[in-house]
Amino acid sequence: MVNLQKGQTVRLEKRGGGTLTRVTMGLGWDVKKAKGLFGALLGGGGGGDIDLDASCLLFDAGGQMVDQVWFRQLTSRDGSIVHSGDNLTGAGAGDDETISVDLTRLPATVRALVFTVNSFRGDTFDRIDNAYCRLVDATNGSELARFDLSGSGTHTGQVMAQVVRVGSDWEMKALGEKTTGRTFHDMMGSITAAL
Repeated sequence: MVNLQKGQTVRLEKRGGGTLTRVTMGLGWDVKKAKGLFGALLGGGGGGDIDLDASCLLFDAGGQMVDQVWFRQLTSRDGSIVHSGDNLTGAGAGDDETISVDLTRLPATVRALVFTVNSFRGDTFDRIDNAYCRLVDATNGSELARFDLSGSGTHTGQVMAQVVRVGSDWEMKALGEKTTGRTFHDMMGSITAAL
């Protein structure tokens, strides 16, 4: 498993070599705890649920979006990508939302998958703790790469990572581009700039 820093790229392959066939992008987060009584009274964070949403956007070699998977479309048109559904709170341990990708079923015209996260209710990342995205080999559960999304800020979205086809292989690049938006539609300028 590789802990990625912003801008780093890792070639995706099975442990011990071999071609990946199915991967899952997991997104996890927690609500930041308020620091003491005064912190809570003075708006120091904490309290209430935060609804983060993971999305996967499919792009062709020309940079045109050909499909989208998000909480309002849980499966790609060809069935190769499936979203676990909307988690409205971030409560509990582990991945709060997942997007599963069958790389063998992706159309040959799809060159890149871009994974984003946004705060649907407009909460900023100042209120979020322990946020991450990770890519897992879905055939055996081994974690291939992880990218820490935490870091306070007034942004409401991030272009997390992209998975790009390189010949018959795939690479993941940690993007971590902070942006603003309640859905990925609001973030398209930052998304296309990252391609």
